Amino acid sequence: MAVIHRTTMTPTKHELLAAWLPSRSWYQGTGGPAELTAAELSAAGGFRIDDPEGEVGIEFMAVTDASGGTPVAYLVPLTYRGAPLAGAEAGLIGTSEHGVLGTRWIYDGAHDPVLVGQLLALLAGKTAAQAQRESNVPDPTVETRPEGPGVPADLTRRPGGAADTADATVLAVGPAGHPDAAPLTLSLTRVLRPGPAAGDGLLGQVLARWTAPDGAELSGAVAVLRDADGPAGGDGGR
Repeated sequence: MAVIHRTTMTPTKHELLAAWLPSRSWYQGTGGPAELTAAELSAAGGFRIDDPEGEVGIEFMAVTDASGGTPVAYLVPLTYRGAPLAGAEAGLIGTSEHGVLGTRWIYDGAHDPVLVGQLLALLAGKTAAQAQRESNVPDPTVETRPEGPGVPADLTRRPGGAADTADATVLAVGPAGHPDAAPLTLSLTRVLRPGPAAGDGLLGQVLARWTAPDGAELSGAVAVLRDADGPAGGDGGR
């Protein structure tokens, strides 16, 4: 089980994300990729998943950006590693000095096979979401919802990059050991919206909660698995 340390990180996760978020194509704040202005972030929620090997920290962090006229909530799946991840340079958000563990390499989890594998395990009911800020405490507010024929067993990520849409990052996945099987799409929500995913081809989704600036508690799809013929991208609340 992951151990949550009560310590400092320099720079903080929010400081790293404030500089990184505006460089993303799905960022909706002021400036955007051309100007790379810093986001104005506040914590909005999140959860964790344990790495069975105990080597990689996995966190799904919800933040609200107030830099634009209307606050926007984003989901950023993060991994924390004690050494660089080979081949994942495009997903590196930055490094930070952890008060207990030393230098941590922090990645956008869409580029980290450990996070993707554990998210697929969560969708398949093989692991459970954990509280964001407590060690060894399940988070019952995170709902895994099978849809249609359900989530196939033993899914793995297919070769290829992570494709960003206007509000999500989409990955190709499929049954382990069956490279010729038709691919499925795993969408990681980036721009959070209330409500479950809808539309054709749904096989499963993960719903989680976050807090709006006015204190309202919202819930929406944070990860969606579909047949490849279904619509790509995040579609919570649509």
